[in-house]
Amino acid sequence: MPRRHLRVTGAAEAPLRSALRALRGELGVPDAFPLQVLVEAEHAAKSPRLPSYDATDIPLFTIDPPTATDLDQAMHLARRPAGGYRVRYAIADVAAFVAPGTALDAETHRRVTTLYLPDGKVPLHPACLSEGAASLLPDHPRPAVLWTLDLDADGRTEAVDVRRALVRSRAKLDYAGVQREIDAGTAEEPLALLKEIGLLRERLEVERGGISLNVPEQEIVEHAEGDTHGDGDRDRDRDGGGGGGGDESYELTYRAPLPADGWNAQISLLTGMAAAELMLAHGTGVLRTLPAAPDGAVGRLRRTARALRIDWPHHVSYARLVRSLDPREPRNAAFLLECTTLLRGAHYTVFRNGELPDITTHSAVAAPYTHCTAPLRRLVDRYAAEICLAAVAGDPVPDWVPAAFGTLPDEMAEGTRRAGRVERECVDIVEAALLKDRIGEVFDGCVVDVEERVREGEPAAGTVQLESPAVIGRLVGTPGEPLPLGERLRVRLTQAAPGAAKVRFVPV
Repeated sequence: MPRRHLRVTGAAEAPLRSALRALRGELGVPDAFPLQVLVEAEHAAKSPRLPSYDATDIPLFTIDPPTATDLDQAMHLARRPAGGYRVRYAIADVAAFVAPGTALDAETHRRVTTLYLPDGKVPLHPACLSEGAASLLPDHPRPAVLWTLDLDADGRTEAVDVRRALVRSRAKLDYAGVQREIDAGTAEEPLALLKEIGLLRERLEVERGGISLNVPEQEIVEHAEGDTHGDGDRDRDRDGGGGGGGDESYELTYRAPLPADGWNAQISLLTGMAAAELMLAHGTGVLRTLPAAPDGAVGRLRRTARALRIDWPHHVSYARLVRSLDPREPRNAAFLLECTTLLRGAHYTVFRNGELPDITTHSAVAAPYTHCTAPLRRLVDRYAAEICLAAVAGDPVPDWVPAAFGTLPDEMAEGTRRAGRVERECVDIVEAALLKDRIGEVFDGCVVDVEERVREGEPAAGTVQLESPAVIGRLVGTPGEPLPLGERLRVRLTQAAPGAAKVRFVPV
């Protein structure tokens, strides 16, 4: 499921980048890999476990950001002669390189997931694997877990097969290029079918009550001293804001996802849902579960929508509203980013010996679902692949998989918490950088949250969502006066310094 995406540009010595470097140390973000891990990874890269089934004749392609080199998935789409579609989805076979009980394996359990910071990523695996021998780079044979999913004419799953295979991607495509080809009608059928199948799967998602968040990528662009982009007042009034004066200033921009992003995500969701059904039928698995969002969380989102002047009638459901929003509009982009808070109650739920858990579904997917398509970047996917391979083959699950069930959910939960904290702290730092030259200015906002317990004589505190720039900050009121939850008000910025203090406001 989506997370906030932040990316920063600018000189390495700039205050924002310095604050981000300091954050890595404060949060204990893993640094370099130990020597023994690197040695094992280099050896594994040269001698992986290769499968006997050769599927290199399938002309697979990948779709990723242009600069990405850690390529987990490759696909090929085709029409079935009798009607419907065949989706072949190759997933990097990390287990072909990482043996249980090794130093490399232990390090992946320590890291759990690749961390994405605005100034770079902290990978789960050494680069010789994640960006080399295990990555589904074009024109290189690679061991993979190959899914074959047969769909009917409406896009519903009819049959599923998964096996280890040797594959070879033919092309590394990017989202913008894919969108251009499909829109222009020049895409050949394997690629053109991405839209056809993606739209069918999106229609089924609506039918079952699921929702996909088209979360924009936020980019923080640094403007050096003297760098001008129109007059200063116009810059300050832009949605997304901007600094004014000083040695550096920053501007927040959004890259809205393309339709091709969503169609591509539907292929991954299709596979994760098929994998979950295999696990449930097999009686052993690790699901990604999410209960329905509590009323309080949805209520907070309604207040955020009000702050951003997004019309959300009470008779309109959350799912319907989200599907109606154009993420290219900055206010909508900011709201969609806040919608990710509803995903924070997700868990990894393990089960075995046919004893199914009480909750087997993911409320945002509106179906059973598991993570299995990003093993280069997420630990649990390696385990999910083994369970599905065993389920289809009718074999026992390898002993090392259920042996990890006692600790795997907690490891994934801790890794997810760490990623969430990194994300939140990065947002705080970035927002402080955006506003550091605007202390004393007054903004329009809305109180979206209020702390319930206030000690006698102390001021009420809460959270304010600005209308522009789309920043969320701490609001500290006046002793003895409550904050107007859900109401609009004007607030003054009192502090903002990346790396030193989070953004803070007071009512005017």
